[in-house]
This record gives sequence, structure tokens and C-alpha cells, in this order.
Amino acid sequence: MPHRPMSDAEAALGAELAAVRPDLTQPYTAALPGARAAVLSRLWRALVHEPLPWVASREPGGDSVLLRLADGRRLHGPAVDPYATAAHTSEVRLDERAYDRPARLMTALAVPHSAAFAAELDHSVASLALSRADQAGVEEPVAGWEWEQRVVDGHPFHPNCRSRPGFTAADQLAYGPEHRPVVRLGLAPVDDALVVGEWPERFRDGRRVLVPVHPWQAAHVLKSPPGPDGLDAHPLMSLRTLALADGGPHVKTALSARLTSSVRDISVYSIENAAAVSDFMADLATRTDGLLHVTRTLGAVTAGSPDLAAVLRESPEAYADTAAGERVVPVGALATTELPRSPAWLAGFTTLALTVCLRLLEMGVALEAHGQNLMVVLSPSGAPLRLVYRDLADIRVSPARLARHGIPVPDLAGRIVTDDESTLRRKLFGALVTGALGATAGSAPALREALTAAVPELPRTPDLVPLLDGPVPTKALTLMRLSPERSGDSWAEVPSPLR
Repeated sequence: MPHRPMSDAEAALGAELAAVRPDLTQPYTAALPGARAAVLSRLWRALVHEPLPWVASREPGGDSVLLRLADGRRLHGPAVDPYATAAHTSEVRLDERAYDRPARLMTALAVPHSAAFAAELDHSVASLALSRADQAGVEEPVAGWEWEQRVVDGHPFHPNCRSRPGFTAADQLAYGPEHRPVVRLGLAPVDDALVVGEWPERFRDGRRVLVPVHPWQAAHVLKSPPGPDGLDAHPLMSLRTLALADGGPHVKTALSARLTSSVRDISVYSIENAAAVSDFMADLATRTDGLLHVTRTLGAVTAGSPDLAAVLRESPEAYADTAAGERVVPVGALATTELPRSPAWLAGFTTLALTVCLRLLEMGVALEAHGQNLMVVLSPSGAPLRLVYRDLADIRVSPARLARHGIPVPDLAGRIVTDDESTLRRKLFGALVTGALGATAGSAPALREALTAAVPELPRTPDLVPLLDGPVPTKALTLMRLSPERSGDSWAEVPSPLR
């Protein structure tokens, strides 16, 4: 195979890597072709299925699909299974020219905001190659945080699956969960902080509150190096949330960097609502016959800025009998195991997840149950026993539905509250079906088989009908990156795996 020169982002990360981890330069170079195909596959899925305004029509043709652009150009590539997670696209043709690199394809398309997105895609490829290059000698997970760190490729469907603008190679190695580092959190003293819930003494200095601060945030945003005191922690799937090394709670830190799609800070709004949402959801979870637990928010604090805030949450392992061999595994990490390859196991897990989430939706809460927020408790043999849900910042609560079931309506306001049926269903199904279940199954045929087995066991709620009959909502992740002037989520629809 002829040598292919690196792109600017690939070369820049490679040069940084040569200075800090020269032993990884050869594995990094070897991983680049696979990383390009993985990101291109995610991008092509988006081009085929998302409502991009400059795509005039889509014409399926057996094992291929033709996209006619509004300016008369034509894009041609393989047919896309919207639930497939394996790299399925090695090149896409724009008119007569073939492209095997996502950034170059996006640059050639030259649509609004494509230049910035192309740079992110280039960075995503380089970062993904680095993530894959640093996997030698990884042992079987034991602790919960070790399961989190098995997720090497990031988001299963987002082209920016590993995009971390502003992170050097040294930063990625020091903070990326897939690199398995120990991160030293700083403790920033704040005199006038808003504290919600219980804030432990270990995070206080007299009358001052000590806010856990991610070292990247301290260096690049707060411009204040952390003091000598601090805490060792293991980064989890979201990178900004960490498990304390001494076995304490999980700490969600503010990290004002663009990871995948969004800048990951912590809004004052989410801090103000943290305790009320946590108490409400802990109570509602008791109505699921023990099939769902919610990690409680123990305390939350903000210095009045999304750049300096933190949340303490229960560890999900609080809801598993680890002494008896039970394990709590993020759904996003299930694909790294052999479990989903068993149709019976996948059907059982699908039944459990849909049963719990549909019952909650009927009562009035739509969980954002994607592979990072949703966790499953496994028996020693690997059977799915019950679910654990964490991070309540982006659920949706319907006062009307709660009232119909005689459930007290919590004192909440803002984006979390809605009675809109479409919003509620999109929130759940867009995360659970096209996210957690689809990525775990890995293909439409596997998901179809699991759903077919699960449907007779599911609660017959009004929300089940649109799930079974119609197309399935999914976040239009590429449209969102190409529409920076818009706020909030954009949506696409993909065919139901049952059709």
C-alpha cells in the first residue's frame, strides 16, 4: 500500500507524541487508516440520514446510495445501516473524485461552517488513532472505573467521537479515560459559593468551600494553578467526571472545553435544581419494583459561574452487591464484552431497558438513557439484573403525566420541564434506541431480533405504538455542528429496525 501523508492535525499530534511518548508513535501511525475509516463511517451515516439543507434528495440503490446536492453535485457511497457501529465506509465519491478522509470530504463540500467542522473531524481522527494506539497490556476490568475506561472509540455515531480541540497529546494522555491515567484534582477555595445539598467537611476550609477543579480547567480557563492540596481520581467516560481513588463519590467537574459536540461546563441552573431533581428521581425510582436505581446527588456547588462548579454523586457501585460478584457496567462498555453477541442476552437486556424506561415515561419522566448515563447491574454469570441511571441534568419531566398518576409534581422550572409529547419521546428514544440499544446490538438485524423478542414483554403504554410503528428519532449531530447559530438539539429520523 502506498504511503499516505498525514494531515496537518495528524502530523501535529504525531509530533507532540514523539516528544512525550515516542513508544506510541509507530502504533499511532499504524492506527490512522482505521481511525479515518471509523470517522468517515460516522460522517457518511449523518450525510445519508440527517436533514441537511444542502442535500436535495437521496436515492437508495441496493448496496449503495446517491445523494444529490442542491448545487447539482452528487455524493455516492455505500448503503448505511444506521445502527451499525463497525467501520463500513472506506471512501465516498463527490462527483468523480474519491475521498477516504472525512476532513477532506467536508472541505470539498464547502457548505456553511464546513471549514470549522473539517478541522474538528481531522482532530477526531488523530485523537482516535492515539486512543487506539495506547491499548497494549490493558487488563480485564475489576473496579467500576476500569469498565468506564474500556470505551476507546468514544461516541458510537458522532463523527467527532474523539474530537478534543485544545488538548495536546500530553493532555490526552494525562486526562483521557481510555489512557487510564490518575488525575490530580485541585481544590479551589471560594468564600461566597452557592451550596446545594450536603457538602462534606473534606471539601471545606473553615467557612470557605473547596471546589474540586479539573487540572485542565485550572490551567486553561481559570488561569490559576492548583495548590498543593488535591485529590487523586480516575477519569470516567465523560472525562470531566471522575471516581475518587479512595473510593469516595464521583465528582463532576466543570471543564470548559468542546468535547464531541458541547462545551462541558456546569450551569448555575443545574446546580440550583440538583437537590430537588435528585430527591424527586430517587423517590420515583422506587416505583419500578427495584429494576431501577438513580445515583443521588450528594451535594453541588457553584461560585456563580459555569466555569467553577462541581457536583458530588453516589458511585453506581452502591447499587450492586460486589461481594456477591455483581458488576455495574456502563451500557456504552457492553460492546467491549462478549455478552451482546448472544441473542438471548441481548433480548433480555433490551426487555429490561425498555420496560423500565417506558414505565418511567408513562409516569412522566423521559430519561436521557444513552450509553454513558445508563448502566446495568450484571450477575456473576453476566445476566442483566437491573439498571442504574446517573446524571440527571438533562432528563425531561412532564407535570401533566405526573398529575395523571397522582405523583406530586416537583418544584422545578426551566428546560427540564415539558409536557410536549414529541420532546419527551425524542429525549428517551433518541438516547435509548438509536443510542444505547443500537450501539450495543451493533447492527439493525441484531437489534431487530432483540426487539422482536422483547415486544411481547413490554408494558402496553401509549408511547410504545410510535416506537414500534414509525421511524425512530436520533440526534442530528452533524447538522448541529454545522448550525452553530442554533441553540438546543436538532433531530433526524432513521428507519425503525422492526420495519
